Amino acid sequence: MRLGVTLPVDDGLTVPDYLRLVRTAEDAGYDSAWVGEVAGPEVFSMLGVLAASTSRIRLGSGIATVYPRSPALAAMGFATLASAAPGRILAGLGASSPMITEDWHGRSHSRPLATIEGYIAALRAAWAGERVHVEHPRTHGFRAGLLPPEPPPVVVAAMNPKMLRLAGRVADGVFLTWSPVDEIAAKLALVREGEREAGREPGSVWAMVSFWAYAGDRQDEAMQRLRRLCLQYAMAPTHAESFRAVFPDLDRATELWRSGDRRGALALMPEEAVHRLCALGTGVDVATRAAAVREAGIVLPVLLTPGAVPGDVDGPLQTVTRTADAGGTG
Repeated sequence: MRLGVTLPVDDGLTVPDYLRLVRTAEDAGYDSAWVGEVAGPEVFSMLGVLAASTSRIRLGSGIATVYPRSPALAAMGFATLASAAPGRILAGLGASSPMITEDWHGRSHSRPLATIEGYIAALRAAWAGERVHVEHPRTHGFRAGLLPPEPPPVVVAAMNPKMLRLAGRVADGVFLTWSPVDEIAAKLALVREGEREAGREPGSVWAMVSFWAYAGDRQDEAMQRLRRLCLQYAMAPTHAESFRAVFPDLDRATELWRSGDRRGALALMPEEAVHRLCALGTGVDVATRAAAVREAGIVLPVLLTPGAVPGDVDGPLQTVTRTADAGGTG
């Protein structure tokens, strides 16, 4: 039974903390470790550290946003990693959010579907040693000087129907997130629609899903942290629809948060919604959630392992080891 872990990049941990977490996952039999990119570690340098310090576990960007880096630069980065760790690198891509793209990086968050599709075409052409000619995002005449020993699988992060269908048309894998178990089948059906539109074999695109997981000792603190994390992600305009079914008071909570009433907004995030989105409890509870998403059609469940408080590395380590001990990885 394959199981992945994605690093808690919003937790203020150090690179040695992340390395310790990934080595623990490798020793415990996890299939893969994924590095997201928000405002913590830069994804390619972090993956390079992990590739040089591990021997078996697969390593993926989970997720690298397509707007701050040109396709040529990303092709070079993934090829470098694949040369260092052949057969172990996965290229996870996503459109992120306007706040990160425009406010933080000064790029236009325009045409996300076309950007993802063109980006993937450019990566694959570059990895094949071809001279790249893609109109959007514009990449003309680039030819890579370092080719990967094998092209990394491309995984597209998808939440909304159009992106889910696009993943079915052009990706190797689809990365679902913030998906309660009972919503997975409908999302996978959209991926299969995309496969049919492209004339691909049904099931060509394998699916992974991440969910917040905590099996550490500080359960009460973890619940409060997860309530806040769920609310913060739910309020992002690009993410809201993925949360609305489990959080009916989202609009009111967003209004209170933006008016400065953080306490009132958090009070509207019920623990029931947290439990639908997260696996909070023992290692058995987390392993049971992983088994449930496998039953729903997911090939690779992925634990997103926040600490009970920012800076807590013991909670993520306990989650990784206790889930493995409960049979989550085999």
